[in-house]
Amino acid sequence: MLGAADEPVLVPDVSQREVEILYSFTGADLLLFGAIVYPDGRRPDRPADVVVVLKGPDQSITMREKKKVAGIWVNADRARFRSAPSFYAMASSRPISQIVDERTAAIYELGVDKLQLSPASLNDSAELDRFQAGLVDLRERAGLFVERPGTVEITDGVLYRARLPLSARVVVGDYTAETFLVQDGRVVAAAVRDISVRKSGFERFMAVAAERWSFLYGLAAIALAVGMGWAAGAIARRL
Repeated sequence: MLGAADEPVLVPDVSQREVEILYSFTGADLLLFGAIVYPDGRRPDRPADVVVVLKGPDQSITMREKKKVAGIWVNADRARFRSAPSFYAMASSRPISQIVDERTAAIYELGVDKLQLSPASLNDSAELDRFQAGLVDLRERAGLFVERPGTVEITDGVLYRARLPLSARVVVGDYTAETFLVQDGRVVAAAVRDISVRKSGFERFMAVAAERWSFLYGLAAIALAVGMGWAAGAIARRL
């Protein structure tokens, strides 16, 4: 049995610590890499597994279910989740089911089906599962929830690397790149690197203006809309 001092240590890094969003931003491809440092350089007889998770800021989100009533689609049931990640991407050296058991996967949120969304408005488990599945499906289709099992490359048992996509639809904020080292079904080491996603250029100016001078920003937006409407009308009359 190894003591705490004999546990391996992860030395992770990421290709970009800051991601700037411009008007032409179409997404980014982040490289998560690093090394596994074993005590005295002794590697275990059986190779360890590596799981990397890229997670965005948590959001409070309300899901609404639509139903057709008298030929019209209307909002019916709804569910609110207090802490759904705005973005979640995971890569692993093997499928998660082959690396850890269900309990460990749930503790470390390894997989979109293991995310702790903190429901605030549902008690019925079947209804909760339906809304959670709907949320996961929507975000997977938008490229905001991604799973890439078997894509973490481990070289000589000590160097690892994985690529994860950052969708063009991501929100600005602080992101975390977490790395987990798993040996015999147990997480023996973990490390985190922070990533900042922020707007740049004119997009940043507009975002700051909307936040700091919301009243003036609103007036300017109304004036711009009226001006564009007037200009479109004038051009139409001349034609």
